[in-house]
Amino acid sequence: MKFHRTTLDNGLEIIAEENESALSTSLGFFVKTGSRDETDEISGVSHFLEHMVFKGTERRDAERVNIELDELGGVSNAFTSEETTAFYVKVLPELQERAVDLLSDIMRPSLRPDDFSSEKKVILEEIKMYEDKPPFGIDEKCREYFWAGHPLARSVAGTIESVEGITRDAMREYFERRYSPSNIVFAACGQLNFDQITSWVSHACSGWRAYDAPRVLTPIRGRRGTQTIQRDGTSLEYVLQLVDSPTLRDPDRIASSLLSTVLGDDVGSRLFWELVDTGAAESADIFPCRYLDAGFMATSLVCKAEDVGKNLATIRDLLADAASGGVTEEELQRAKNKWLTSIALAGERPLSRLFGIASRWLAENEYRSISEILETIRQTTLDEVNESQKKYPYSDPFTIAVGELDRLSLS
Repeated sequence: MKFHRTTLDNGLEIIAEENESALSTSLGFFVKTGSRDETDEISGVSHFLEHMVFKGTERRDAERVNIELDELGGVSNAFTSEETTAFYVKVLPELQERAVDLLSDIMRPSLRPDDFSSEKKVILEEIKMYEDKPPFGIDEKCREYFWAGHPLARSVAGTIESVEGITRDAMREYFERRYSPSNIVFAACGQLNFDQITSWVSHACSGWRAYDAPRVLTPIRGRRGTQTIQRDGTSLEYVLQLVDSPTLRDPDRIASSLLSTVLGDDVGSRLFWELVDTGAAESADIFPCRYLDAGFMATSLVCKAEDVGKNLATIRDLLADAASGGVTEEELQRAKNKWLTSIALAGERPLSRLFGIASRWLAENEYRSISEILETIRQTTLDEVNESQKKYPYSDPFTIAVGELDRLSLS
């Protein structure tokens, strides 16, 4: 594996991991923008704009864009999160130049009025469907209440009211404020020639106007308490308990994540054997969500409404036992083995590596090889894992439930 990087005169960064043994190439544009960079009035504009990027440019209409994506014959998609919007493809090496030309073109969309109006209807239907489908948006509602008032509390999709109110001019203004080349990273992984990649990207993107696209980071700690959202007629209750956890840049994040695997992995963890294997819950697990300036660890429970109180008491006792007695070396090694295997397998796929190197570069402006990542995990000690429980305790969580219950009993 060879890592390369360069920066165009307008600030656009190009990074690549070259793998001579790979049989495919994955590449894409990663924009440092998401729902946290919006305002309440235009909440959802990042996700809306992601859709509009595929609706045509000065050179291609929407039909042409989709035909050419299909002609590439691989995988193509996009996503929007709280902090990133990405557009990517996975292709055969001989189709890289066409892929770069197409992706770079759609990164400067026309935002035609008719396309804007029709796609707004699509977004609104997506929001309604998301609200009507289990688990009824609890993953975004939890951030809304846990980080109330913080930019990370906004829904990625926005609300019906905010999306209805977004104008084409407002979207254009947001695009021109956030899609500066200095705020974008082009990443590539797999079989490639970096000099060729750089030449193609430079030809397509060097004319993009450069300007500042600052982002304000505001560290925050989550609130405590409970919140219930009633949904009559649901067959199951969906519950999340949130506590503060390390951020994307915090060295403690590895130990904290290994701890969550020991306690709440969806197979073989303490929570699994206590609640899922016994049939007390449909599912129960613990997982982290990390951002540049904040993070939380979420304990997820899905079960019958009448079993919520008993199951939450079981979770509380299980986490208290772990805090007082720690985890064992045997448990930690099993967690490491899961991580090491998952990362090694993902590392063999250019598309997985694309996301890995791009996300690390966006967060820390740093590249780490698969070998370096695996070694960091191997070197994480039992003391570090147990110490993470003291720095970021699971006690006194914020609890939110969506389902039939109108209140929660946590005693």
